[in-house]
Amino acid sequence: MKSIELFAGAGGLGMGVSRAGFTPEAVIEWDRWCCDTIRENRTDGLGLVGDWPEPIEGDVRSVDFRAHEGKIDLVTGGPPCQPFSLGGKHRAHLDSRDMWPEAVRAVRETKPRAFIFENVKGLTRETFATYFSHIVLQMTYPELVAESDEGWESHLRRLEKHHTGRRGPRGLEYRVVPRSLNAANYGIPQRRERVIFVGFRADLDIKWAFPLETHSLEALLWDQENGDYWDRHKVRNADRKVGDRHSERAARLDVKPKTAPWRTTRDAIGDLPDPEHESRKAANHNNHRFQPGARSYPGHTGSPLDEPAKTLKAGVHGVPGGENMLLRPDGSVRYFTVRESARLQTFPDNFRFHGAWSETMRQLGNAVPVELANIIARSVKRHLTLGGSDFLK
Repeated sequence: MKSIELFAGAGGLGMGVSRAGFTPEAVIEWDRWCCDTIRENRTDGLGLVGDWPEPIEGDVRSVDFRAHEGKIDLVTGGPPCQPFSLGGKHRAHLDSRDMWPEAVRAVRETKPRAFIFENVKGLTRETFATYFSHIVLQMTYPELVAESDEGWESHLRRLEKHHTGRRGPRGLEYRVVPRSLNAANYGIPQRRERVIFVGFRADLDIKWAFPLETHSLEALLWDQENGDYWDRHKVRNADRKVGDRHSERAARLDVKPKTAPWRTTRDAIGDLPDPEHESRKAANHNNHRFQPGARSYPGHTGSPLDEPAKTLKAGVHGVPGGENMLLRPDGSVRYFTVRESARLQTFPDNFRFHGAWSETMRQLGNAVPVELANIIARSVKRHLTLGGSDFLK
């Protein structure tokens, strides 16, 4: 099946989609460092982007998608999230970086059978509720385009009237399902909450729901209290800490949960050599180099080893702010290396990042976990292949 990847970044979403069986016909990204990362991994033949075309480096607003009309099964991407991020200025539709209209245009011009878009959880905040509705209705009716002199609120009203009063031929229409997901609940070793929008073209009549969650905090607590978590990781008794903030929750558990345990930071990076004290061994791993200068202060305390990592971040509230850190059992902190961060985002170990530490951490902080993307894309592909039968999950 064929796809188009918009706002590709370092390739997390697109790689998960490719692993699900989609072949990208076009990959668009404006940032040169991200494009360099994709190019480097295309040429070595080791990563998941070996069959990707040369990325189109530039502004998506200058790309004409009409040549792909009717030839694409899936359009995916993460429109720039700064307008909605907690670390941004919260301007939403007033922000020139809001690329949702371009995502809708790509759908309108290619008419794919389905799409997957993602954004930060901040998009679901009450402040943006009305604009959230505008996004969903634009994706539902991508041919109902705003006029040149029409503000977004007037466009929303027209979309609402069309949605409630449509008669006769519908034109291009999608059935859109948005959901806020915590990546940890799908086996990602990071508490990363994102909003995912999945849409299927209405004429396909596909019945779809998000995949069931497979992992839980309760199962992790059970594994740490009653299972073999500590023995599996060869952790001595003195360092076995479930965490005071979860102690009451753990005490209430009297039956083993049916889900799998949340994956922890230790699960993800425990087999890597310490980059600070084992630098020679660490040098044998791609992008695994110690970065000095980490410090803890209120609001920036790092990620405990035996829980999923906190959300990796990009920008002034991420790397310079000091949140992308490991919190050791003895209370000390250090920055995650690029390789450790890539593990937390479920990038493969043979995937190399281009640029300085701060630049590559920005790429990772903006990425979608590869495995989360793959889980969703596999479900979408299964339904596109077999149709919308109720037996599909």
